[in-house]
Amino acid sequence: MEPAQLFIAFVSSFAMTVAWMPFLIGYFRMKKQGQEIREEGPKWHNSKAGTPTMGGAGFLSAAAVTIIWFSIWQNQFTTSLVILLFVLLFYGLIGFLDDFLKLAKKQNEGLTSRQKFVAQVIVAVVFYLVYRMEGYPNSLNLFGLDLSLGVLYGVFVVIWLVGFSNAVNLTDGIDGLVSGLGTISFATYAIIAWNQQQYEVLIVCLSVVGGLMGFFPYNKKPAKIFMGDVGSLALGGLLAAVSIMLHQEWTLLLIGLVYVCETASVMIQVTSFKLTGKRVFKMSPLHHHFEMSGWSEWKIDIIFWLVGLVSALVVLLTVL
Repeated sequence: MEPAQLFIAFVSSFAMTVAWMPFLIGYFRMKKQGQEIREEGPKWHNSKAGTPTMGGAGFLSAAAVTIIWFSIWQNQFTTSLVILLFVLLFYGLIGFLDDFLKLAKKQNEGLTSRQKFVAQVIVAVVFYLVYRMEGYPNSLNLFGLDLSLGVLYGVFVVIWLVGFSNAVNLTDGIDGLVSGLGTISFATYAIIAWNQQQYEVLIVCLSVVGGLMGFFPYNKKPAKIFMGDVGSLALGGLLAAVSIMLHQEWTLLLIGLVYVCETASVMIQVTSFKLTGKRVFKMSPLHHHFEMSGWSEWKIDIIFWLVGLVSALVVLLTVL
């Protein structure tokens, strides 16, 4: 597959997202459907109330259409590609239902945590079953060591997909943060997929990168539209699935270092408060701690993007 042909996948997703997003923003404004802001969040976020959300539906649909038509054109519409598309769309559907219910209820609560968790687990189990049917091994790449886990690898897959889906969702708390981080993460896996000649995975990654870059101008501060759970849950679940398909599971701990730190900050904060009654951070997830410390959203974005970029470069230098 020629680089010029692959560039078409990127351009297709980018162009569709750029063209589609103004209509999506206009529709939500017309319907007066905007984001409800958490009461416990930073007070200055109240100014964002009413900003259209569910922007993830725009770049996900563009990426999905591109993945389908481009893979058929290139004779790469395989079961491996379909299962990645399945993860992208169904984690996106879970997020869509969550966002839709929030808008319908006019509050910052959609699906219950139990409902989301069960749905996420079901998608992860289906992914694992197809993964095994395709002959992929029950082994985990742990810092270069191949560990055979048997059926326990299925448990790992569920934890990996559900965990990173929620980790990216937690990270999506300020304008443009996940758009930039997601671009870095999927671009890194695109390079690894190219090196491994796993073209199905490469097509998926490039299509998502194109969609995210098309979405970023509308999502950067001050955001005209938010990604919503429809975007963040889908991106996190797909990142985990891609790392598994490339048999580079451990790399997601570095490529997704910011997501890991954001999630860890929430876990530390909750544990500390329950055990001692004291908070370690001014507010969690971690980006809110820095906001409360006086950092601007742009400063947080740039620093977090740089951390993600450096971590990704370390991975590339290690695995290529």
